Amino acid sequence: MTTRKLLPAALLGIGVVSVTPAMASMGNIGTTYGVLPSDIASAQALSLFNSQVSATYYNPAYLTKDSRGELTTGLMHAEHELSADGQVLQDSPSQQVLLGMKTDLTNLTQYEHPLYLGFMLGVEKYGDEMLSFNSQTSTQGQFFEYGRQPLFLNLGGGTQLWRGLDAGFSARITLHSEAELVASSTLGGETSYETLNVSAKPSIRPIFGLNMDFGESFCGDNSSCWMNGLEAAFSYRGYSNTNTTVDSTITIPGTVVDPGINLAITTIDSYQPNIYAAGLAYGKDRWRVGVTFEMQEWSSLEDELEGDTIKDQAVNTSGDAQLKFKDIVVPRIGGEFHINDTYMVTGGLAFSESPLDSTGSLEVNYLDADKMIVGVGLTARYKSVPVLAYPVRLDLAYQYQQLESRDFEFYDRRSPNYPAPYLSGEAEGEVNVFTGSITLKF
Repeated sequence: MTTRKLLPAALLGIGVVSVTPAMASMGNIGTTYGVLPSDIASAQALSLFNSQVSATYYNPAYLTKDSRGELTTGLMHAEHELSADGQVLQDSPSQQVLLGMKTDLTNLTQYEHPLYLGFMLGVEKYGDEMLSFNSQTSTQGQFFEYGRQPLFLNLGGGTQLWRGLDAGFSARITLHSEAELVASSTLGGETSYETLNVSAKPSIRPIFGLNMDFGESFCGDNSSCWMNGLEAAFSYRGYSNTNTTVDSTITIPGTVVDPGINLAITTIDSYQPNIYAAGLAYGKDRWRVGVTFEMQEWSSLEDELEGDTIKDQAVNTSGDAQLKFKDIVVPRIGGEFHINDTYMVTGGLAFSESPLDSTGSLEVNYLDADKMIVGVGLTARYKSVPVLAYPVRLDLAYQYQQLESRDFEFYDRRSPNYPAPYLSGEAEGEVNVFTGSITLKF
């Protein structure tokens, strides 16, 4: 019979929730940075009008705009330098490997009505880390929306409803995991008769998209119609999160009898609120510009955190130390210009107000600030490539995010000054995002 210390046995059930010092976040790559280089370059201003496989996240209706199949693979590296009171709190990068596929399923049916399917995957640490995240309290403060991200997975499709009117539906898939540990222990912490059960199930949340091409709908063959090149899009992305629940029961013969000592932990991570996005785009032969407005319902996160046993004290308190969130509207503007038949440049600008409405929270001590986001990218489309029978697309993009300085107060019940804050500090930082992808058409 093998024995081991009680604390490591309990942490085995908790796993990646709290033993790694690298922080994860309440964001995800699609909302915080952008999925593919084209999304990152436009600061997501043109993401509603992007026919690549990232449309499964932003607007699945736009999958219909390019009937060719495609296979996309890419890498993203987001470098953070986030500090409070002059001390760097977070500098661990987010490093994603990206994989997407899009195909035409029309020939699988007995009808000629177009039907397109798309799949998008993102895995942290260049493919080595699918589920790892960190959930903790912090005396130094922790940044709200940056860090390593759990598995990013989307699957969906789009079709044409009417001439110029397209609709799409997709699902964002996250994992909710559960771990149960039962063991007997001595007073010295040596455990025996251990049983550990771990399970995970998918959580599926909806994404809906609608797109209208006014020129195709109302202009017909009239090439001089002013509505040619004008498009409008709307999408809804349902809230989602990554969830982990740990339930451990420990008995100590002669001291703590059955049912024993129970330790139950439930925590969430990578939370995405309900997001409503609407945009307009207008383009001609060599250029296109677009503007998008997103309404993000972050206020619902307060209810979610009430069931989080690690962070619930920050929302169940009263006064200045209560964690509060607000709904925000994010404006985005971007454009693209074709230099010639091969090369295209893309740029974008966005301003994201912080959803964190409080400047202090009991022991959790979240930090966040308003963000100015600037992106730029280069696309190369090669129509003829040796060996390959179809075109190849290469994308490179860079995005810079500047967090405006903001004053915060830090609270801890162990402080002799509690309920007054034990420290005040200024949070600020910057994020540099580098990404590239290659797309094979077929």
